[in-house]
Amino acid sequence: MPNELPPITHIYAGNPLDRGDQERRDEGWLRDRALDATSKFLPLWENTVLVTNTPDHDLGWIGLDDVQRLGIEVEGIFLGLRDGAAHFTVDITRNQPASEALRTDEAWSFEDTRGVTDLISLADSGIVAQARAQVNWHNRHGYCAVCGHPTEMRRGGHMRFCTNCNTQHFPRTDPVVITVVADGDRCLLGQSRGRLQAMNRYSALAGFMDQGESIEEAVAREIKEESGIQVKNVRYHSSQPWPFPSTLMIGCHADAATTEIHMDTGEMSDVRWFTREDVASAMAGTNENLALPGPIAIAHHLIKAWVTGEV
Repeated sequence: MPNELPPITHIYAGNPLDRGDQERRDEGWLRDRALDATSKFLPLWENTVLVTNTPDHDLGWIGLDDVQRLGIEVEGIFLGLRDGAAHFTVDITRNQPASEALRTDEAWSFEDTRGVTDLISLADSGIVAQARAQVNWHNRHGYCAVCGHPTEMRRGGHMRFCTNCNTQHFPRTDPVVITVVADGDRCLLGQSRGRLQAMNRYSALAGFMDQGESIEEAVAREIKEESGIQVKNVRYHSSQPWPFPSTLMIGCHADAATTEIHMDTGEMSDVRWFTREDVASAMAGTNENLALPGPIAIAHHLIKAWVTGEV
């Protein structure tokens, strides 16, 4: 039987494009496709993405005619292929005439790359994640980390090359473990300093993985550092691309081996145990004392899976 992908749960996953690993190695092919009338281009402007002003709010793919009419330079990032057509993303943040023309055209609108997920399909959110993350990476990595020389885009944006020291630089993804810890009929949630504290919002504890560390080790370390709780029986649940700027959220559940909280006050404003009843009412929107992450975030689904007894 053919291999099948597991069901996609999370926003920013489910990208339907064939990323064209073989095709993107041919620089001549990429140049030709950037000038092909069948190719499609997705403009990004600052932290927004172009969408159609239609009831379905599709992604705002424009054609070569529009690209040329708007004066968009196509050092486009090649996203992949669909139905034989090459799909690129183009960052027009510094192209004021093009951005103004699209913003004033009633057929289009630019939507925030987080808020747009309420409008577009799950599959399109996966394309947005790829486009946003790659544009962010190129904007931040224009110089060689080895010798400091300017680098060139290669492989349709999947590599930057230093012509001075011949170093190849590839887009990075930073792994983060995020975990709901359970102790019987209650779970451990935390509130980081800043935005979550202001909104009285609690979430699953999370942190970046260290080098030379397994997922299970990272979960145990992060939970111990932030809450003082030791865990056991770490289980993987699912993962979510998070393109702000380029993170992979690795969702887990774990059982508590200890229960006495010793919070890291430098990072957290609060860590506490919540009963299943409290969390269920918060998810239903009837708990005035507890707010939880919305469905855009993997934390929401990890918490929901615990509440409903799916784990």
